[in-house]
Amino acid sequence: MKLAIVLLFLLFPASFSAATASGDTDGSFNVRHHLSTVSRYGAGKDANTGSYVPSAIPEECSPIHLNLVARHGTRSPTKKRIKELDQLSIHLEELLKQANDGEKNNLHKIPSWLFGWQSPWKGRQKGGELVGKGEDELYHLGLRIRKRFPELFNEEYHPDIYTIRATQVPRASASAVAFGIGLFQGNGSLGPGKHRAFSVTSESRASDVWLRFYDTCETYKQYRKSQEPALDKLKEPIFDKIAIELVQRYLLNFTRQDVASIWFLCKQEASLLDISDQACALFTPSEVELLEWTDDLELFMLKGYGKSINYHMGLPLLQDVVESMEQAILAKEENHKPGTFEKTRLRFAHAETVVPFTCLLGIFLQGPEFEQIQRDEPLSLPPKPPQSRTWRGSLVAPFAANNMLVLYHCPGKAFAFHC
Repeated sequence: MKLAIVLLFLLFPASFSAATASGDTDGSFNVRHHLSTVSRYGAGKDANTGSYVPSAIPEECSPIHLNLVARHGTRSPTKKRIKELDQLSIHLEELLKQANDGEKNNLHKIPSWLFGWQSPWKGRQKGGELVGKGEDELYHLGLRIRKRFPELFNEEYHPDIYTIRATQVPRASASAVAFGIGLFQGNGSLGPGKHRAFSVTSESRASDVWLRFYDTCETYKQYRKSQEPALDKLKEPIFDKIAIELVQRYLLNFTRQDVASIWFLCKQEASLLDISDQACALFTPSEVELLEWTDDLELFMLKGYGKSINYHMGLPLLQDVVESMEQAILAKEENHKPGTFEKTRLRFAHAETVVPFTCLLGIFLQGPEFEQIQRDEPLSLPPKPPQSRTWRGSLVAPFAANNMLVLYHCPGKAFAFHC
């Protein structure tokens, strides 16, 4: 018996046009396409319009096993970031007072929303949880996967057949639950939607080498700590330049830290609250693209192709994927009865998981870069705007980003690997 392995990517493209890289394909500027890893799943897909070409699957082939590695859905800001926004509110009040004590005829240059602004998360003691939009992203992902591969989900549910794993971080396990509700909808007896209970398992944070390898790898922790000063040095000129431009534009004494905090607020408002005419509107499109680049730079250096340790530490996850497929191949070759072998292995984690795994698969590489990573050579940093680039956080790892690998049985054909 011969099988063909077909690799499908539900979101990630092999490449995209320079027009998409530098802006929006219709000529207008949509800030939601430039929020790096704070982008919602739908915005990431919209920014990637026309560049994804599905793998060609012969009609005689049928799927026998599916692996999914997904990031959690859209979440609220973390407790640390909530405090940062509270500090921003205090500082903005101080800047406005200074402006009010100065030239009164300059106040008209200050956007009205800044007066009396308070963080939407003021008073919150906790954060980082999956929000309704994030639940929706994973729920509909589950619906789409079941619709696309109905033959994989035609058996009675068992946790050993449909394995679901998540990290111990609540937003990851909540994402797994939202996904499972969509995936198994209509196959149970609970409520009007005929939902069913299903199992989500997690490893301890201290020992999860498959989904939280970045927490268990001391070499990586040391590398990350050593790189942060160099990363800050690369980003600081951008923040300083934009701070000067904002001061000239609004006559408020914005600092480098203010720029960083307002940019964070912009991303939260646009992604979580669908507000793009406040914090985001303080920046010009070219400034947004530069700020996006600083985020993408950090993603590249600390999680992506910037250093081989970033993705080498994800090898246990890749090995788990390969072993599960080998087991499925063996079950098919030995004609195991339906209901006796695993059909899916579904994992829900974080950008720190998905990005290294994406790099292990060689996605977003161009020209000789594939040979470079085979030699463990770091790739050149993503070019600064207005130059186009392949590496963008909004495409590499938006909320709910995922890699899906599907194993197909193709009778009478040799092994094949398609992207």
